[in-house]
Amino acid sequence: MSPNMPIPEETPEGRDGHRERLRQKFLRGGLSGFLDHEIVELLLTLGTPRRDCREAARRAMREFKSFRSVLEAPAQDLERIPGIGRRNVLGIKLIHEVSRRFLKDRMMSRPVCHSSREVYDYLCHALRDLRTERFKVLFLDAKNQVLEEKTLFEGTVDSSAVYPREVIKDALRYEASALIFAHNHPSGDPEPSLCDREITRDLIFAARLVQIKVLDHIIVGNNRYFSFADQGLIEEYGLVFPGLER
Repeated sequence: MSPNMPIPEETPEGRDGHRERLRQKFLRGGLSGFLDHEIVELLLTLGTPRRDCREAARRAMREFKSFRSVLEAPAQDLERIPGIGRRNVLGIKLIHEVSRRFLKDRMMSRPVCHSSREVYDYLCHALRDLRTERFKVLFLDAKNQVLEEKTLFEGTVDSSAVYPREVIKDALRYEASALIFAHNHPSGDPEPSLCDREITRDLIFAARLVQIKVLDHIIVGNNRYFSFADQGLIEEYGLVFPGLER
């Protein structure tokens, strides 16, 4: 079939039977055992319940290479896939945003100071696969629950772009007791650069001046991350400023 040819309508009996089998499979075991293109197909059917979405789902997977990339693709790029229109894109974008909201709400309802993985699970949706760096700050209360999450800087994360005074100004405005920093590496390698280490050290110093703790700095890469706290670097940098202990 030519990629530009319209996708033929399936008979109602065949279409409905196939879709019902997918639904029952999901109800029995969730997404376990589903192929990626079958998940995409289910999402597409939310927008066009009377149309066969199998070929459109396969085309989307071929175009974007992975399920994750389909979810994160811009709407206009998805609409260029034959068989995918605005109503189909709604289903894909809805589930992506719902998953992000769920992870954020879960994170904001429980302590996060000992869970770099949970912070990463939320932030990876917002930071992974971006072509430019973004520097986020999580502002936490005395119980280490998230008060607010904010993107403060975009572009190359270095000492000329990340201003500690801006971080501290917002921390005081939110009455935060602790901070978690996070940024992405578009290269996919989360290993911190010398500049990343220097920025983290400077932010710890600035926060300690106003008696605010820095709990972690997480660098998001491609399906992996680097945690300064897990590697003992937050504690190590704190020892550089022994006179500023709370």
